Amino acid sequence: MSTPFTHTIVGSGAAAGYTFTGRTNIGGDLVPRAGEPLIVALHGGTYSSEYFDIPGHSLLDNATKQGIPVIAIDRPNYLGSSPLTSEGSIIVDNAEVLGDAIGSIWDEYGGDAAGIVLVAHSIGGAIATIIAATPQSWPLLGLATSGCLVRVPAESAGAWASLPPIPMIDLPVPLKDQLMFGPPETYDDAMPAASYPSNTSVPKAELLDITGAWLERRAVITAKVAVQVHHRQAEFDHLWVTDQGEVDEYRAGFTSALSVDIELQLGAGHCIDFHLPSDEFQNSQLAFARSAATAKV
Repeated sequence: MSTPFTHTIVGSGAAAGYTFTGRTNIGGDLVPRAGEPLIVALHGGTYSSEYFDIPGHSLLDNATKQGIPVIAIDRPNYLGSSPLTSEGSIIVDNAEVLGDAIGSIWDEYGGDAAGIVLVAHSIGGAIATIIAATPQSWPLLGLATSGCLVRVPAESAGAWASLPPIPMIDLPVPLKDQLMFGPPETYDDAMPAASYPSNTSVPKAELLDITGAWLERRAVITAKVAVQVHHRQAEFDHLWVTDQGEVDEYRAGFTSALSVDIELQLGAGHCIDFHLPSDEFQNSQLAFARSAATAKV
């Protein structure tokens, strides 16, 4: 069972004074223990941290069954987390602030854990990849991402640019369902409606960055990641040009990683967590996290 999470950063780093909300399964008998990973989960655009805690599709529930602690953070500009204003790349600025914040979270909640594994989706995956490519003060064991690849459909950048000139965008639910889900046979009858509690507004700057500057810097960033990497790309991902060749190209970019496990996830749309293979997918992430912790020990 998850509980609300709130953490305010003190000190003088990039995140000083920021408050972060989210959800966690830490509490009671479930605490970070020696030899185990602590997972920090970063959601994608248009979703909150509740993305990782939808009943029947919950990473936090699956992790609880295996005794693995998870903290899912609302990124800056989402729900109760502090706002972030960016004059350049909002994805890069997210990574700087969150990298600093995770260090503070590690100091308070890391306990006896072996280190941190980042689990991240979509725009959160791009942010987590930058964090993993940047030297940190805290022990990073591995990077597990989904919904982030090499190229986007030609019309994507123009579509986001044509949205209203306001800082935060609420995507219409029918459009969002079309983008985030695969064919009806890839999800159960409760979806997409069951996912709606995690819906929220997204900074327009994130949509422009992920379809613009991120694509240009992606290969430079992935080449700097030196930890173990796990990635799954949905077969029916409408937000990325997705086929085996694209997946192979993405995999090839992690030239410095300790190990690389990057594959297509069949039978799912962009949000793999909300599709029929969600348990298979999440359990592979959890197995990866535990393996990364074991490798360190």
